[in-house]
Amino acid sequence: MGEKTVVKEKVDAKVQKPKLYKVIMHNDDYTTMEFVVEILIGVFNKSAAEATKIMLDVHKKGAGIAGIYSYDIARTKINQAHIEAREQGFPLKLSLKEA
Repeated sequence: MGEKTVVKEKVDAKVQKPKLYKVIMHNDDYTTMEFVVEILIGVFNKSAAEATKIMLDVHKKGAGIAGIYSYDIARTKINQAHIEAREQGFPLKLSLKEA
């Protein structure tokens, strides 16, 4: 009586990795080196040694890479850092650049 026909369809779905973005920290004349290190440790999960190295890059070269993340994570970390900086009265500037 009623036979069922099952059709199997092969789908080639390629999963692409999300684009990555560099979070760039910029030097200014007001944000303290200590605060930059605190942000790198607290928000960007860097070790004290790594945070110090990045802070020195920012200080000497004018900018440094705080980390490389997917867009949403990078944007969230920038927002967290900006909130903490504003609460402490610092004009810390961070930006995104496609990696």
